[in-house]
Amino acid sequence: MAHNQFELLRQRRFLPFFSVQALGAFNDNVYRQAIIGLLGYLAVADADRTLYANLAPAIFILPYFLFSSIAGQFAEKLEKSRLIRVTTMMEIVIMSVAAVGFLLQNMPLLLVALFCTGVQSTLFGPVKYSILPSVLKPEELTGGNGLVEMGTSISILVGMIFGGLIFTIAGSHGTVVAAVAIILLAITGNLVSRMIPQVDAGAPGLKINWNPIPESIAIWGLTRKQTAVRNSVLGVSWFWFIGTVLTAQLPSYAVVNLGAMPSNTTVYVFCLALFSVGTGVGSLLCEKLSGRTVEIGLVPLGAFGISAFLIDLYFARSGAPPVTGLTLSSFLHTAGTYRLMIDLVGIGLFTGFFVVPLFALIQSRTPKDEISRVIAGMNIQNAAFIVLAAVLGIALQMKELTLFGHRIAMPGLSIPQVFLALAIANALVAIYIFTLVPEFLMRFLSWVLVRALYRLRLHGIEKNVPDEGPTLLVCNHVSYMDALILSAAIPRPVRFVMYYKIFNIPVMSWIFKQAKAIPIAGAKENPELMQRAFDEIDAALADGQLVGIFPEGALTKDGGIAPFKSGVERILERTYESGRPVPVVPMALRGMWASMWSRRDTRLGRMRVPRRFRAHIEVAVAAPVDGHTATAESLETAVRALRGDAA
Repeated sequence: MAHNQFELLRQRRFLPFFSVQALGAFNDNVYRQAIIGLLGYLAVADADRTLYANLAPAIFILPYFLFSSIAGQFAEKLEKSRLIRVTTMMEIVIMSVAAVGFLLQNMPLLLVALFCTGVQSTLFGPVKYSILPSVLKPEELTGGNGLVEMGTSISILVGMIFGGLIFTIAGSHGTVVAAVAIILLAITGNLVSRMIPQVDAGAPGLKINWNPIPESIAIWGLTRKQTAVRNSVLGVSWFWFIGTVLTAQLPSYAVVNLGAMPSNTTVYVFCLALFSVGTGVGSLLCEKLSGRTVEIGLVPLGAFGISAFLIDLYFARSGAPPVTGLTLSSFLHTAGTYRLMIDLVGIGLFTGFFVVPLFALIQSRTPKDEISRVIAGMNIQNAAFIVLAAVLGIALQMKELTLFGHRIAMPGLSIPQVFLALAIANALVAIYIFTLVPEFLMRFLSWVLVRALYRLRLHGIEKNVPDEGPTLLVCNHVSYMDALILSAAIPRPVRFVMYYKIFNIPVMSWIFKQAKAIPIAGAKENPELMQRAFDEIDAALADGQLVGIFPEGALTKDGGIAPFKSGVERILERTYESGRPVPVVPMALRGMWASMWSRRDTRLGRMRVPRRFRAHIEVAVAAPVDGHTATAESLETAVRALRGDAA
């Protein structure tokens, strides 16, 4: 059965929440851009306008440092739909204050309301991402996060456009239009939030620590408990760094390097739209490319794609524009414009590939009673990276800095040079993260291999592979690629038991080691390795992991299924004797005999050139069976039936 992430938009468990977060992002940006529009309408002096324009982002982001730790605790302790209703009610009150500020044209009051908006966003942040693993299945996390990122990206863009046009179109009535718009949007968000189903608290017994400093340190520590989660959090923060540097330069880039008319912002908005649409499309494509799993193999692809398009953006326009004073229409007809457009869309596209799997991994690997606090800790780090990006973006373009009476030479980079520096830095950071967590690169290589060599179709995985808890997977063994194919098909990480000679195949060995595969040998070949393998299998199941085995003990030589060996019964006996029996899930690979890397094309023990490239293969999964009653013979029968041998 084909699945589509857009089906979530028809379901109550997802649609109201998706709508609320999109409305919130839209309203925040309408409000912030309307403030800038008001400054232009009031004809504020350039110095004051610059002050307010730089002060507004700082005021909005300050609450993330001050209150994220408390917000994370609230999101952990309270029922989540109730918390969302509380935050949207806060938005109504805050926007009412902001409306008064617009009507009175009182800038200090608007900035106070902006600070309060930052507080409300800080409270909403942890629940925004921690609610997803509670309402979505593991195989839906990538698609759900893709929709959320797409909705956020497009809402920010449309909100900026709408807010920026209020005073341009409404003129003297702009204050009234802005006041009414932000209140109506807030009320709409609250009404929609009342349709969100109840979602239980992650840790209802949690005691709130009101001191933000030690609690911020504590929740930041939670983000670092698991290496993969820690570096995924780092990756998300780096995503915000890249986005901040890039979008902060676009207004000046449009004028200085693209030749846009200074008084006409349409070229800047168009460039921002290209990046935002690219991010939205990339976010949506993640589910299709990942095969409905949490596919962190897309992260390296996204990282290096971002750098590639940033580098090309530098070479596409590294200096002054050939023509100046351009409107959007004339810009589109200028030589080289389409290359620039492709680069901006490409950066956004690969940004989506980069960040969506990271969010999904954080949600899937973090304990449910800690996830809200982990998200809160991530938000603190994100805020720090945003501030760092803003400061560095300014510093890199300065030619000289006077500090305590001393003149200090600065880089004085042009905006294209900033983009080039960002591309190099992004590649270095990506390499650093992937060196610390080889699993990212391992998943990328396996993702490329499986999707380059096969056309994969799945049957019964979502229904029959448990979302959590220890489970033993048994499958027929056809080719050297079987473990990689099953890894690509199953949402949860699987520890495969494989013959040590396959485990030691050059290049593939590195992938198997990073996937924590368990090498095994026959009792006559290496009894010590065999015993160590059984001990490791038992420990993995005791730890609640998935373990995959090929009970035939070797690759099929004729395409059929050989009798299952007794090793599977030995594994199950150990779990039963220890008082923690596990279910067994029968699986079958179909079509692999005619594909690459099977023994169909073997002669005299050596591989010949495989005859089928991009073969259609299938993975079929049956319902779990009781591990206490399962035998090698009954499991073999189940796998044969799945493969269609009975027919």
